[in-house]
Parts: sequence; C-alpha cells; structure tokens
Amino acid sequence: MQEKNTGFLENLYLGRPRKDLLRAGPPGIDSHRVEALFEKYLEVTKEYPPQALEREHRVPEELLQALARIGIFGMTIPRQYNGLGFSLSEYLMMVEKIAATDMALVLVPLAHLSIGVKGILLFGSKEQKERFLPGAASGSLIFAFALTEPGIGSDAKNIQTTARPSEDGGSYLLNGTKTYITNANYARAITVFARVGGPESEKMAGFIVEKDREGLSVGRDMPKMGLHASSTAMIRLKDVQVPAENLLGTEGDGFKMAMTILNYGRLGLGAASAGLMERSRRDMGRRAASRKQFGRPIKAFELVQEKMVRARVHAFASRAMNRFAAWILEKHPLADCALETSHAKLYGTTRCWDTLYEALQTAGGSGYLTTLPYEKRLRDFRVTTIFEGTTEIHSLYPPLKLAREMSRDLKNRPAASRILALAGLRYRRALKGIRADHPLLTRALAVAGKSEILLRRHLSSALFRYQDKISEEQFLLRRMTELSLSLYWLLAAVAFLRGSFKDGDYPREMLLNLEYLIEEARECQQAGKKTRLSPKERVHRKIMRSGLQHGPTGK
Repeated sequence: MQEKNTGFLENLYLGRPRKDLLRAGPPGIDSHRVEALFEKYLEVTKEYPPQALEREHRVPEELLQALARIGIFGMTIPRQYNGLGFSLSEYLMMVEKIAATDMALVLVPLAHLSIGVKGILLFGSKEQKERFLPGAASGSLIFAFALTEPGIGSDAKNIQTTARPSEDGGSYLLNGTKTYITNANYARAITVFARVGGPESEKMAGFIVEKDREGLSVGRDMPKMGLHASSTAMIRLKDVQVPAENLLGTEGDGFKMAMTILNYGRLGLGAASAGLMERSRRDMGRRAASRKQFGRPIKAFELVQEKMVRARVHAFASRAMNRFAAWILEKHPLADCALETSHAKLYGTTRCWDTLYEALQTAGGSGYLTTLPYEKRLRDFRVTTIFEGTTEIHSLYPPLKLAREMSRDLKNRPAASRILALAGLRYRRALKGIRADHPLLTRALAVAGKSEILLRRHLSSALFRYQDKISEEQFLLRRMTELSLSLYWLLAAVAFLRGSFKDGDYPREMLLNLEYLIEEARECQQAGKKTRLSPKERVHRKIMRSGLQHGPTGK
C-alpha cells in the first residue's frame, strides 16, 4: 500500500497549513455532462416513483438494467474500463441530484461505487482492474462492501471474520458473518474484510469475493424503518475458498484500506445530505407561499423563514465541505482525509435530519400524510446518522485522532520537552494573517482562526491533564469537534467561493450564506470556550454515579 498523504486539516493542526488550497479553491466541474446523465436518469426512472418502489420492497431487475444502460454504475470508473470517468466532484454532484429524488434508490449506485468497487479502483492490481471493472461499469457486476459484523459496529479493528491461507498459498478460506450489508441481494461481487490467519491476528486484508462462491450465503433483506427498496442483509461465509489473486493489496493492509475507502463513503452521504437539504428548501418555499394562516402566507412568519434560511445555508456549507475534501482526494486518492470526511458526514447528516424535520413541520398536518414525501424522506434518511460511523463516533473522532498523532510525537521526549511542546501547540497560529480578496472572506478566515485558537487551547490542556485517558472526556472531545467543524465549514466555504468565482465577483446570496455561517461559528465558539465540565455536565456525572450505585429508579 502506498504511503498516505495527510489531509488539509491534520496538516493545519500539526503546524503545516496548506494555504495554497485556500487561495485557489476547488476547480470547476463539468456540470453539463452531469446534467445530461441526470436527464437520462429521470427518463428511465419516471415509471418507477419512490412510493411504488417502497411498496415493492425492491428495485426491479428491469430498472437496474435501465440504470446500467445509461452508465449509472460506471460513473467513477475510468473510460479505459468502459466507465464514464466522472471526477469525484462530478460524481458527488450526481449523488446530490439522485438523492433529492429518492434516497432508497441512490443507495444502490452509492454503495456500489463509493465503497463496493472502490477497493479495486484504489488498491487493485492491473489484472484485478481488467477482470472486474468492466463488469462493474456495465452494471452486470454490482458490488457490495462487507466490513460490519454483529456486535462490532464501529469497532472495525476487532472484526472476527477470518481468512486462512492454504498451505500452497494459492487460496484463502474465509469464515465469518457480516451484517447490515447494503446491496447484499443486488450484488454479484463483494469486497470482504477479514483477519488473516485467525481471530486474534493483527493482520487484516481485503478480498474480492464473487457471490457464486460455494459457502457464501446471503440472508433475506432485513425489515427496516425506511429505505425499503434498498437491499440490506446479512452475509455468511462458511469455508469460502477465494483464490489468492483476489487479495487486494497485501496481507496486513486491510484496515488502512477500509478506512481509506470509508472516506469516499462518508462523502457520498454528505452529498446526499446536501441534495436533500436543497430539495427541502425548495419544497418549504413552495409550501410556505401557498399555506395561509391568520390571513397571511406562512412565509411571512420569521420562525418559518428561519427554517428556510437554515436549509439554504446548511446545504451550501455541506456542498462546500464535500467539494473541498473531494478536491484533495482527486489530487491524492489515498490521502488521509479522515478529519475532512468525518466533518462532512457529521455536518451533512445531522443538519439534513433537522432540515427534513423542519420541511415536514412547514407542511403542517399534511406533512404527516404518507401521500406526501416528507415522512418517507425522514424514514429513509434516518440511518445516515448511523452509516459509516455513528454521529457519536464522529463527534469524538477528530480530536482523538489529533491527540493520538501528537501523543506519538511526545511519547519518547523528556518531561520538560513535552511541556514545552504542549505549550507550543497551545500558542501556534496556523491561520494567522491569512487574507482574501473580499472583506467578508477575510473576516471568515479570521473567525476560523479563533476556532483554531480555542481548539488548540483545549487540546493542549487535555493532553497535559488527561494524557492517555483523554478518550474518557467525551463532553470535552465533542466541544473540540464542534470547534474544528466550525473552522472547516468556514474554510471550505471560502475555498468554494474562490473556486467557483475566480474573478472575485461573488453573488450576494452566496456572501449572505457565508455571513450566516460566520455567526454560527461565533455561537459555536461561545459555547465551546469552557475547558472544564459545565454545571449541567457535572450534574450528569452525579446522576450516572447515583444510578450505577442505586439502580435506574433510585430504589
């Protein structure tokens, strides 16, 4: 596996800011070919409305074939393998558009391209690419991605599926169970992750497993709250013999591979979030203009206006965050963009969930009816706060990753040197003095710098005070994540504007979006100033200690 490049945020926090990325902004994309493909998508899906697919609890084979014919399953696969060769940014733009029409249907190509076949695209040998990618592009070989296991959830390092190599080294014998596998009953090939040798082995590896392998069985689709047309099932592997040429990369690379692939999966969810927020904004606008209360359209009321404004601004910010991370990955496909994609996933899915709720609220009583799309969108979207790492995981992960990197550097230093290094971390200012070509953009960069200052203060204090027990301070970690998130949405928005309007002629509505995000960042900074527990958090701990001692009812 190639040596990874560190992402923008991690470099910034470690004192190596890539200021050139902020000056240039993400490059433009060919929106015309995305629009052309979307028109074809609307044409082939017009006879399959979302409600009908939900009643059928499946995507019909004829629709899968129609989607395959227009190239949906080959969007990001290079042209040399008969794919469309979309850039990552173009693909995310298409995901936005499809998700806005039906979240359940978009999951089929999303799981196939963002994670299923991504292992081959990133790590596959020339022979593996020639063997599998043409079928993947044509849709005759839809892929799934099998990492999650019963009882494991987000703890991917502790999977129990095993891959025992044969004595002659010509094959592996796979045994284990994978669960919550998207596309399970649509896929004809699966990227499977297993421990090489046994359940205690430190070596994890990825394998391309064709579905017709003897010993591989797929369960029935699981009954779900939403996404009824999407296939989600359990996969069992019992003595499944996989040839050695189906090993991705080398033994021991599996965990890094899986984490790299999940960067792309998280961006797919971020794009779906941006698309649904934009769709909800339009729906709220129409409904608020036509629905009258107290003799006036409800769009005249500030509490309704607030919902529409938030939807517009958060869709803009989500798109900017996705595009910034995609830009890095387009330049360096194996870059460690875990902080950027974690933020994009956390921000997009949580803000979109709120937006979908507010769209239903704006619709009033009719929003609760199953004849309108609001309740289905809520049910379908709900799982995204669990997919690719739960909201709780992503609320802790960024500062934990930074703390781990910094602790590794400090571990072997003398005590005095560690103290000096932590003090240096506290007072370093990577964003100091950065300016832009517009006063509001410069102000956004300055406010982002304040988030950096607070985050460094928290991180330095936490490393000094808690050391290797920092993972237990989850309230503090969440505050640090929110600060980093506010920094990222501002920097991504500035970069997005610079990349989209290279002449510096920024549309007023875009500048207003940025101004709103600046104020949200300031609110986040105000809430995140405390380095110690708040009074409410201290009471929380008292309640938990009391509950553990006396039982949940206090009896």
